[in-house]
Amino acid sequence: MLADYEQLAELWARQGLLVRAIALCKVILRLDPAHEPARRLLAELDARRVDPHAPPGPAVPRPRALDAAAGTGLAGGEGESRASLLSRVGTRELLSMMETLVPRVFQPGESIVEEGQPGSSMFAIVEGSVEVVRTLKSGRRRTVAFIGEGEFFGEMSLLAGTPRFATVRAFERTAVLELTREQLEKLLQRHPSVEDVLQGFHRERLLEDVLRGNPLFRTLTPEQREALARDFQICTRPAGTLLLEQGKEVDALYLLLRGRCQVTHRHPDGHQVPLRTLGEGDMFGEIALMLGLAATATVCAETPCVLLRLDWGSCERHLLSDPGVCEALSRMGNERLLSSAGLYWESPAPVGTPRD
Repeated sequence: MLADYEQLAELWARQGLLVRAIALCKVILRLDPAHEPARRLLAELDARRVDPHAPPGPAVPRPRALDAAAGTGLAGGEGESRASLLSRVGTRELLSMMETLVPRVFQPGESIVEEGQPGSSMFAIVEGSVEVVRTLKSGRRRTVAFIGEGEFFGEMSLLAGTPRFATVRAFERTAVLELTREQLEKLLQRHPSVEDVLQGFHRERLLEDVLRGNPLFRTLTPEQREALARDFQICTRPAGTLLLEQGKEVDALYLLLRGRCQVTHRHPDGHQVPLRTLGEGDMFGEIALMLGLAATATVCAETPCVLLRLDWGSCERHLLSDPGVCEALSRMGNERLLSSAGLYWESPAPVGTPRD
């Protein structure tokens, strides 16, 4: 397989497709860091890119720090699952994908994707690095990550059809390869297995981020989080979808990843009281889980939403058996009940409606 990649990289180099050839060399080194032919070709291509008239032959090696970053896939070394996307794709599929990707170059500070905008493509970083910027609930914008060579981003919007989750802009001069939805559809017609690879990679990265970053799951061991991740379901719901209905049975615990939901309470006389707006990272369904109740309020998607869903059986296996998680869920449910009760009594009743 690596010999095929090496021959194609050399062919692209001879054709002047330097960015693609460099990208493929980095794929080879990701799979086999000691692959000397790829290292020599990459050094030569780096020299030709700096000086187009440079003669063929070895060039000054790249700093070891950059080689290490290319080997781990992310500045800071964020684990093997993030570095393994390309290694999961078969030879023919990967070569088709590399031929499909379109090279683009961005200057420092230039936006590659914008938060909230429709997303119809994903990107692989060939050279350079990018910063990921998100808008917090307070309205402030904060850099939440830096991503380096070999990393992919933008796959959620491409695969789930949701708006961009964050702004990604070049931190330095950055070369990327772009895969659009139209190109992906053509690729999947020839190689349907690529979709499973992309979906699996996207799911693992998403769950890794959520389970590591959510305070509720921090008491779990890595092994427990890995087992929990296998049972989470990722689902998308359009605006207007009823996710929980007051008085109806609740069958799962939900974590809102993208979008907003409105929570309302229906009085006995039928009028609705708005309780709160749920945003990204909020959880719901925990009251029913801990107290065995039907839904105490209605939760409706205000915008298109992406959610993690964990059915009751999985909750019992993974969450209720852990004292730390169980205590956190109980505290969360009690605080929400008290908050809802306060909002209920503070809300003005319609004229002529008695208070009990």
